[in-house]
Amino acid sequence: MTTLREAVRIYARGLCMGAADAVPGVSGGTIALITGIYERLIAAITAVEPTRLRRITAGVHSEHRTDAVTAIRELDVGFLLALGAGILTAVVTILRLVSRLLETNPVATYGFFFGLIGASAAVLYSDVSLATPRRKGAAVAGFLLAFALSGYAATSIGTSLPIIFVAGAVAISAMVLPGVSGSLLLLMLGQYNYMTATLRGFTDGLAAAIRGEGITALAGTTPPIVVFLSGAVVGLFTVAHAVRWALEHYREATLVFLVSLIVGALRAPVEQTQIELAGTGPVWTAETVAVFGGLAIIGAAVVVGIDRLAGGIDTTGST
Repeated sequence: MTTLREAVRIYARGLCMGAADAVPGVSGGTIALITGIYERLIAAITAVEPTRLRRITAGVHSEHRTDAVTAIRELDVGFLLALGAGILTAVVTILRLVSRLLETNPVATYGFFFGLIGASAAVLYSDVSLATPRRKGAAVAGFLLAFALSGYAATSIGTSLPIIFVAGAVAISAMVLPGVSGSLLLLMLGQYNYMTATLRGFTDGLAAAIRGEGITALAGTTPPIVVFLSGAVVGLFTVAHAVRWALEHYREATLVFLVSLIVGALRAPVEQTQIELAGTGPVWTAETVAVFGGLAIIGAAVVVGIDRLAGGIDTTGST
């Protein structure tokens, strides 16, 4: 069982993972590697199986209670709850800040994201090999897919509930991928701005409801948040397992594909900057280029520092 002291330490690691995954470019999976909980995280996620869940639900009968407790321990529930609480705390906090920054300083914010993404691609490509035709094909496919999704057309897919559900399922899969950020995937799908603003509105509405000011503010934001989280739950136990299978059977090609996604996604912050500044005159003036480039350098420095702590990703060992 997880002790209180251990739970606090796991919660702190969750804070770090959540903070990383809240911004495009830095992966929560990489932070899990740095803090030494990556293998435990994967084991806990993949331990969630229908047979264990049935054993737990059967525990309502006294004769099966012991087996149910054993199944709960096998799921490492204490670890998942403490880690999840830390991740949620950081994501809500950071995304509220990001939402304000995107409103007030979009050029600087997207420049910072560009640096995070570009440096992530650079440091990760140094850890993979393009030695075979399969890997070269995976690299091309990953780049083209991300480049296409990251274009202006990504904003045209809208923010309907089915799209939000898929976005949640895709984004959560990044938790098991060192190097790929869930927020980066949302940015590629054109959902990052919408979800950060929606989460900010939801937390503001929740605070208003707690103060006794009614729940009107929650009416418009609760459905997309619930649908996104539902997609995340489904994705965690479907997409994540599929990614794990791909890494186990085609590790090098899968890693090349994932890193190439990051390269193609460099288009996203540039396109989003142009969208944000559309109608205000020329987007890329000397001032905007200087701000965008300066913050990109800072973002890149952050990733390089994290990479030195992590020591790169493992391209030969187990996931």
